[in-house]
Amino acid sequence: MSQPQPTSRQAFRRTDDHTPGTPKVKLVTEAIPPLSPSGVLIKVHAVSLNYRDANIANGGNPWPVVPHGIPCNDAAGEVVAVGERVKNLAIGDRAAPIVDTENITGREKTRSWLAADEDGVLADYIVFDEHKLCKLPTYLDWVQASLIPCAGVTAWAALKGMEIGQTVLIQGTGGVAMFALKLARAAGLKVIMTSSSDAKLQKMKEQFPSPPLLTVNYSKNPEWHEEVLKLTDGAGVDIVVEVGGSSTLVKSMKCTRRGGIVSQVGYLSKQDTSEFAELLSVLIDRRVILRGINAGSKQDQDDLCDALSATQIKFDDIIDSVYPFEKADEAIEYVWQGKQVGKLVLRL
Repeated sequence: MSQPQPTSRQAFRRTDDHTPGTPKVKLVTEAIPPLSPSGVLIKVHAVSLNYRDANIANGGNPWPVVPHGIPCNDAAGEVVAVGERVKNLAIGDRAAPIVDTENITGREKTRSWLAADEDGVLADYIVFDEHKLCKLPTYLDWVQASLIPCAGVTAWAALKGMEIGQTVLIQGTGGVAMFALKLARAAGLKVIMTSSSDAKLQKMKEQFPSPPLLTVNYSKNPEWHEEVLKLTDGAGVDIVVEVGGSSTLVKSMKCTRRGGIVSQVGYLSKQDTSEFAELLSVLIDRRVILRGINAGSKQDQDDLCDALSATQIKFDDIIDSVYPFEKADEAIEYVWQGKQVGKLVLRL
């Protein structure tokens, strides 16, 4: 180990009390996990929240989670100590863990999700093995860098296969959606965004005026997929960043071009299997490639960080708000209510 490490940390752990109006996380002081020969100790500077964090805290996750675990999987921090066998990270490096700590190359047969199968990153110090960590771009501040591991890598993986001039449908104005918008614009894609709020869509148009952003209000237009088809002269979009789940998936496929891609990254809507009545017929008829996105691999995260370092894309314009670390419970409720446009970040 290169230098003495702190022995205790401040961390938020879930209360697992899903009663509306009760605290969803509690601040605790606990011992820092011991540093193994391949371990890395990171001082966390920023943690960004995702809908997934609020969903788990409120008991909505469809998969089992460890009781009273530490929430969150999007963080950015500084290496402050390393084990004796660590080769690729040094004290002072900027680093973050991957979301699925088993997903190194994308070919692994097992998974372990931060904040679900194991503790997440909502703490002032975290410890991970070197092979589960990625170096972060040095040009971004801590708040912007904290968007990369979950929201960023999810958007990056969802847009794989894109080509200049193609059209992408991005659902909503949450963190993944906004990161995908930034990547799509940088890659020369045409963008159609959907939301249930005219105010949010107008804000997006004003914030990203050139080239003009195409928008659709799915709340005012239940057959919103037909409007998307009109915006693409009947052909359909090339890629969909799909976040709704059962209530939107079939319609997303209906407005995807034949042979196009639907990247399923979330399940924000109330799930109802009766919505899938046309699933197989539409899937086959339009030859849609439907792929599940669970963030991405370590290789994906490294590739995204390389791309960001090369392009120097900034993300300050998709930060909804920044909260102090101590207000984590308030921030989780804000996200749970769907009030944000873009990302909410906790700064330490």
